Amino acid sequence: MRRTLLLYTALLVVSAQSVTADIQIGTVGPVTGQYAEFGEQMARGAAMAVKDINEAGGIGGERLVLAVVDDACDPRQAVIAAEAMVSAGAVFVAGHFCSKASIPASAVYAENEILQMSPASTEPALTENAAAQGWTTIMRICGRDDEQGKAAGAMLADRYAERRIAIIHDDTAYGIDLATAAKQALNQRGIFESVFADYATGAADFLTLVDKLIAAEIGVVFIGGHPIDIARIIRTARDGGFRPKLVGGDALIADEFWRIADGAGEGAIFTFEPAPRQSPAANELVERFRAEGYEPAGFTLYTYAAVEAWAKAANATGSINATAVAERLKSGETISTVIGEVAFDAKGDVIGPHYVWYAWHHGAVVSCNGRDSLCH
Repeated sequence: MRRTLLLYTALLVVSAQSVTADIQIGTVGPVTGQYAEFGEQMARGAAMAVKDINEAGGIGGERLVLAVVDDACDPRQAVIAAEAMVSAGAVFVAGHFCSKASIPASAVYAENEILQMSPASTEPALTENAAAQGWTTIMRICGRDDEQGKAAGAMLADRYAERRIAIIHDDTAYGIDLATAAKQALNQRGIFESVFADYATGAADFLTLVDKLIAAEIGVVFIGGHPIDIARIIRTARDGGFRPKLVGGDALIADEFWRIADGAGEGAIFTFEPAPRQSPAANELVERFRAEGYEPAGFTLYTYAAVEAWAKAANATGSINATAVAERLKSGETISTVIGEVAFDAKGDVIGPHYVWYAWHHGAVVSCNGRDSLCH
């Protein structure tokens, strides 16, 4: 795909098409840094959505142009990226990826009448803070950590009640929210963890943590954290002859987890919303991505769906005004997207996200449906 390069405040901005655009939108995520694979997924998904929308007539007959900006999942850079979107005249942003980037950027978007819809930021505070501030244009098309944690806690109770369970987190908002919700759901079933602890993100080593789990005779460890640290923890455990069942959140879908775990991640299971690549609604789109030599993993289709939902609401409303489009999106009306039927509540959260279980098996992510021996 031909791309035109623009420069905003020392950030790389990539136009999704070499066309004269009438309406500017953007996607912001980690183009660089340890989460760069997710940034690429977002950019690919948004670019394909813009291409398809333009070929179908655009928004009210006007064409879209897409700016892709790097925030490296850094809060300060996220604000700079959001300001770049303001300077570019964007009316909609599919982003950011990390909650710690989405949340500070949301103030910039709200103040400048830009509709923000994150395909990946799961921290409840994104929409809770926006609602408390009276901001109506901050949304997400993914689930929330507290909902995901509830699903994880229920599964721990259903499958592992007879084993000693540890729940640990990396002391980030994502990890704390996920682990706390899992703990609460587990405890509500009358089952209590043997260990509840935290660890430092990016620690030099995890020997002390692993020794604590060994001493507690842990059979199952649920970790709320990011994939690189989790991979290093489970690899440290394996190297010490300790092989607990690893359970985690949606961060474990990252290919980096498997690469760094070096086989120690075999059988690790994690929550994620139903894989859109397996949805009949996505078949044709998935094949087009694959024809370009790209596998639309992770958040590719969620970003496509964010742009798609916004475009459908804008066309239905007859306006690109952020408040008007957000009001339409949050009406509770179901919208058909590439990830399936979605609807949003008054806070801008997806109504009734459904979580299912996946496992790492021989270097690939597979559904746990019908694979009880693998996912137990």
